[in-house]
Amino acid sequence: MCRLANFRQRTHRNEVKHLDILKKISEELSIKLSQVEATVKLIDEGNTIPFIARYRKEVTGSLNDEVLRNLDERLKYLRNLEERKETVIASIEEQGKLTEELKKEIEAAETMVAVEDLYRPYKQKRRTRAVVAKEKGLEPLATIIMLQMTDEPLEKTAESYISEEKDVKTVEEAIAGASDIIAEVISDEADYRKYIRELTIKEGTLTSTAKDEEAKTVYEMYYNFEEPVAKMAGHRVLAINRGENEKVLTVKIVAPEERIINYLKKKVIVKDNKYTNDVLAAVIDDSYKRLIAPAIEREIRSELTEKAEDGAIKVFGKNLEQLLMQPPIANQVVLGWDPAFRTGCKLAVVDATGKVLDTIVVYPTEPQKKIKEAKDTVKKLIKKYGITLISLGNGTASRESEQVIVEMLKEIDENVAYIITNEAGASVYSASKLATEEFPNFDVGQRSAASIARRVQDPLAELVKIDPKSIGVGQYQHDMNQKKLGEALENVVEDCVNKVGVDLNTASASLLEYISGVSKVIAKNIITYREENGKFTNRKQLLKVAKLGPKAYEQCAGFMRISDGDNPLDKTSVHPESYEAAEKLLKKVGFKMEDLREGKLIGLSLLVKNYEVIAKELGVGEITLRDIVKELEKPARDPRDEMPKPILRTDVLEMKDLTPGMILKGTVRNVIDFGAFVDIGVHQDGLVHVSQMTERYIKHPLEAVSVGDIVEVKVMSVDLEKKRIQLTMKMNG
Repeated sequence: MCRLANFRQRTHRNEVKHLDILKKISEELSIKLSQVEATVKLIDEGNTIPFIARYRKEVTGSLNDEVLRNLDERLKYLRNLEERKETVIASIEEQGKLTEELKKEIEAAETMVAVEDLYRPYKQKRRTRAVVAKEKGLEPLATIIMLQMTDEPLEKTAESYISEEKDVKTVEEAIAGASDIIAEVISDEADYRKYIRELTIKEGTLTSTAKDEEAKTVYEMYYNFEEPVAKMAGHRVLAINRGENEKVLTVKIVAPEERIINYLKKKVIVKDNKYTNDVLAAVIDDSYKRLIAPAIEREIRSELTEKAEDGAIKVFGKNLEQLLMQPPIANQVVLGWDPAFRTGCKLAVVDATGKVLDTIVVYPTEPQKKIKEAKDTVKKLIKKYGITLISLGNGTASRESEQVIVEMLKEIDENVAYIITNEAGASVYSASKLATEEFPNFDVGQRSAASIARRVQDPLAELVKIDPKSIGVGQYQHDMNQKKLGEALENVVEDCVNKVGVDLNTASASLLEYISGVSKVIAKNIITYREENGKFTNRKQLLKVAKLGPKAYEQCAGFMRISDGDNPLDKTSVHPESYEAAEKLLKKVGFKMEDLREGKLIGLSLLVKNYEVIAKELGVGEITLRDIVKELEKPARDPRDEMPKPILRTDVLEMKDLTPGMILKGTVRNVIDFGAFVDIGVHQDGLVHVSQMTERYIKHPLEAVSVGDIVEVKVMSVDLEKKRIQLTMKMNG
């Protein structure tokens, strides 16, 4: 009976904790508790975020993927926090030191830091000075000093602790050892730590100084830097961290030391005792400077870094999303141009489906400068393959290559444009195992040129082959928590791939593995099935793929498209679980399946008069019905079509051609905390500072622009020597 009662008690406690977590998430994200409960249930059942966002809107109340990701992240943190609390409570209980009051304090803690503060006095310690002093039997002396009730000089009391055996040779050594024990007790007190940490965050300053003031580095603005901890901007934190790691800067946090020492004295020296006052004052000073201050400084620096990283990861994620969701330039034969000096420019001709037709190397740049020969080669390629677009990588020798391309375009009758393509990560891809498998007979340059061509045809399909961290749309990405960054970026790629969907018969394994419910192994098995059995003709065939069971099928089927299969619904994002409802709907409004195949359902939404009534009749939710109608009207619509189209160029602009006041159109290449870099076609991206983006005040550039946006900018200043262009988006200034 007793065991059953304990089990019930434990179950009840867990249910209460679970509910507390859900309530906290509900408050933090400003969504209903019922939405949180429903979403957590779906997550716990093994559903992916893209699947929940797209096909469980009824259940979650239409929460979007961003809110769902935040919810999932907080759920993991709060569950880990509860687990840690249980571990800490069990550890203290095992030591026989757990009081009801301490247990309540640990259970009420809202952060990992608070839990660790409470656990500190009970943690297994390495051999500190206090541990050594305790081994020498000096704890009773420390207790006498802390009680502050002795009526004789401490030297006299300490005499009885002198011991050859325990290596305490003098009275001074005994008092010093006892002081070390007291210093650690003060340092371990959770309330003191909390007060000191909060005061240091509120009133402390972060300072950085140069190790060599004469050295010319990119960190010069931080050579004599001071800013309140509470106001430190994320990008400055990351820049200072990097400067410190590179041994250029010395960084420290300056706390209101006098106030902290006085606070500790009030807390510790509770009696006026002439024999203990001075010793305790010295102990407090030692405890703060030797134990508390360095630890608090580490914690605050770590917290600042974590916040800065979270902010930078968020910006990186947003930039990556915009880059991946750039609209494809379809139906063009593209010449990919990977520029270089000494080794020549690698060219690859790619047809409208992404198939490589030809590769060649030309040498129009230094040192060979075979410009005429290069032009003639490219002209022949344009004629032979009907090239309509040149995709030029923006790396080394890009400017010189662009000059050659522009001159050549003026010499031909064919209508060919060019585009500058961000080639970040192309070299990483071209040397990868994946590229070797894809192009076994190509060298890295040829692979890179093919990738640069394909990037404009379908940015998403090509960029998923590259580690998201190498795509180059972030800030300080190599300095931050790589696991956290990797997870966040993987989530962004997953959301983008699932928003767009994939063609089941042409998608690469790299693309398929980002689909909801599809692992790397399953992605490879899909390709193997395709190679062995030919094209998929219906979604149900996915169930024949090795390791792809009913759960994985439920998660992935709606995101897989078959353009010319047995069932026209397979080319839409209507989930197989809703096929019956979709068929009944078409019948009800007088359409056939063939009409869907032939794209004749435009105007379907006008025929569905009462969604609520029809949804009940069809046995689906109203939101699902609206999604079905939207999809049947425009099957497999591509959300990227709504994004700004890339700028195609036919002429070149050089930095020396720029003059203040000149108005140009440009593409946002990167967004960072203090502004955005805009490509205006001169090979040096111009900076629009956050203060130059809008007439109204904005906290972050992302409130005004995103990667891929086409914006109108005005040149403010040009520094040819430093290669800096200052731009503004304020046209009235």
